[in-house]
Amino acid sequence: MTLLLEQVSVRIPIGSGREVHALTDVDLVAARGRPHFVIGSSGSGKSTLCSTVTGLLPDSARFSGTVTVTGACTAPELWKRRGRTVGVVPQSAMTCFTPVRKLGGQLAETVRFLRGERSPRELLDLVGLEAGALAKYPHELSGGMLQRAAIAAAIAGDPPVVVADEPTSALDPERSRDAVALLAGLALRQDRVVLVATHDIEALHDVTEDADLSVVFASRVVETGPADEVLTAPRHPYTRDLLAALPENGLHPLPHPTPSLVDLPADYRYGS
Repeated sequence: MTLLLEQVSVRIPIGSGREVHALTDVDLVAARGRPHFVIGSSGSGKSTLCSTVTGLLPDSARFSGTVTVTGACTAPELWKRRGRTVGVVPQSAMTCFTPVRKLGGQLAETVRFLRGERSPRELLDLVGLEAGALAKYPHELSGGMLQRAAIAAAIAGDPPVVVADEPTSALDPERSRDAVALLAGLALRQDRVVLVATHDIEALHDVTEDADLSVVFASRVVETGPADEVLTAPRHPYTRDLLAALPENGLHPLPHPTPSLVDLPADYRYGS
């Protein structure tokens, strides 16, 4: 099974006849059993890409191209089966849960709604949470625990595809790495298609060997390939610029100095 995006473009009206080109001619392939990470600066199009796959674009958005889960369905059928075909891990785990109900009841309700076959306790086992968390309210869980619970909810319907949009934004560096490793494990050990958009490149430190990586800049995928290759030998000037912004002890040193703007293509401007 493969998640396939072909020539996907998204335009969002902003009034007065104008529109934002949120995605432009995006091609992306995410294979089962191999996590696929999407990186890029804020506003590059990462979240729009995730929303396109999960069917959470605003109603006013203009979508073109194809999104297909091979062997399952294509958009918009894919979007109608959200939860069963594609599981969603949101940026803020707290938005997954009602604050006045205990976790166990909420997970049980999700399993029933999605006709899942695993119990809430089994779901917590899969994400490395103790069964005691079922008796707690969301506010009684730490940020890392709550993110694991959100991932458990995302797989309650046993979807073949899981999409996570900035799942580490509310976590400290150690918990960020844990969350990324857990999501990668859904692909590597549970044989799913897993697509993760993140700005936290350093959180990928332990999972790049068996993963793929796409770099998004100004609404386009400008580089894609095995994660280790992209991060150690980046081809596109933007990728090199992005990696150069990491702390000195970051994920990988650059193989050569970052080019100046004079050396970049005419249409390239960092942060535009």
